[in-house]
Amino acid sequence: MLYNSLQFFFFYIIVTIAYWNLPNKYRWQLLLLSSCYFYMVYIPKYILVLGCTILIDYISGIYIEKISNKHVKKSLLIVSLLSNIGILLFFKYFNFLNESLDNLLSLSSHHTPFPFLDFILPIGLSFHTFQAMSYIIEVYRGNYKAEKHFGIYALYVMFYPQLVAGPIERPQNILWQFHKEQKFNFEDMKSGLMQMAFGLLKKVVIADRIAEIVDQVYKDPKAHNGKTLLVATVLYSFQIYCDFSAYSDIGIGAARTMGYKLVRNFNAPYISTSIGEFWNKWHMSLSTWFRDYLYIPLGGSRVPVARKYLNLMIVFLVSGLWHGASWTFIIWGALHGTFLIVENIKDDILKKLEITVRSNLFIKTLQCLSIFMLVTFAWIFFRSPDIATSKTILQNIFSYSIFGSFEFNLINKFSLFFSFLLIVLLLFKEKYVPVIPTKNTGVFYLVFCVTLIVSYLFGVFNNAQFIYFQF
Repeated sequence: MLYNSLQFFFFYIIVTIAYWNLPNKYRWQLLLLSSCYFYMVYIPKYILVLGCTILIDYISGIYIEKISNKHVKKSLLIVSLLSNIGILLFFKYFNFLNESLDNLLSLSSHHTPFPFLDFILPIGLSFHTFQAMSYIIEVYRGNYKAEKHFGIYALYVMFYPQLVAGPIERPQNILWQFHKEQKFNFEDMKSGLMQMAFGLLKKVVIADRIAEIVDQVYKDPKAHNGKTLLVATVLYSFQIYCDFSAYSDIGIGAARTMGYKLVRNFNAPYISTSIGEFWNKWHMSLSTWFRDYLYIPLGGSRVPVARKYLNLMIVFLVSGLWHGASWTFIIWGALHGTFLIVENIKDDILKKLEITVRSNLFIKTLQCLSIFMLVTFAWIFFRSPDIATSKTILQNIFSYSIFGSFEFNLINKFSLFFSFLLIVLLLFKEKYVPVIPTKNTGVFYLVFCVTLIVSYLFGVFNNAQFIYFQF
């Protein structure tokens, strides 16, 4: 179900009103059933796949906590993790691995013996798989008690505001909230609705408007000159940010209106002065997941420098593969891993030489621009369907003449100007008004209504899916 659809509008209204009018003991049932419906709108039969992993992890968690034998506990952890990873590998990576094997075997005039499978990827599979894995790891580490209530545990995995595209929640943050009796709080309702409204604006007014330009150019990059491709690539940086952060805003806001507090997922990442800072502000629930469950277990930074850099590269390669079964995503991850390693080497050299870089507005502006350029360069591989397309785009961008003309039609020229204006306003808002105030009820009603009216008047309502649904 799309957040930017009338279907979701009525779904949200009905579920939220029913939630606040039900006795507390029935609310989890309403949320679980509505979350099942929310998920089944896409492909109903995939609810069985989700149900299977929920059952395995629920039982594994209980026995991991109950059994004292370390070897048995570890075996149960491995069974649970392999069941989650196995399902993810089958649905998301089987054809990719099979194709890679076929390409390798073709060098010796052979082909893969395995057939290619024809099915649609279960929506949001990577997100709820990682959330389920975080639960079982935390129980194994003794950081959280195993959930005994099967319905509540199922709701933890399936809670509709963050089911499809996060944020990826740890059990410590959200599970206990499902046991707590939520009491209506008007301040939570106002702040949640405001976050939802601003998320909608970012999606339909900024992201989907930019998408019209980006899709037009990236659909046939050979037909466009370097200047047009460069502008489209810069716009894509903001498209993916507004699209993804909009989903988080709407989901976090919807949960907030029912009294639940989800973790923050974005914190103005494009106003970052280093790659490390960027990843501390972009998709924070995934970044911390990789830090706690992959980077630190690999040794983190408590190992020799060469091993530390290897750990960083492994994390980013896995992160790239997590995003999609394609070599372009792996290259995207490798680029960010390289950026961060080079940044670490630079910082270590400056530290040894006892050189301190002056920090002022000019220097910070240059740092922000340089980081944005690196991130935007990497987005080319993320957005391109294959390596050949990425190569074409890069060749055209690096060979363009500054005297060339843009190749957008008249309507898109207006959209281009309007999009850049909105981006400037967005960056200003993130810098100076990170959270829209809602304490003053009169101001809340005014800003909330104006936001909805602007979304209606200037929004692009074409039922465009959120980019991260594919992951």
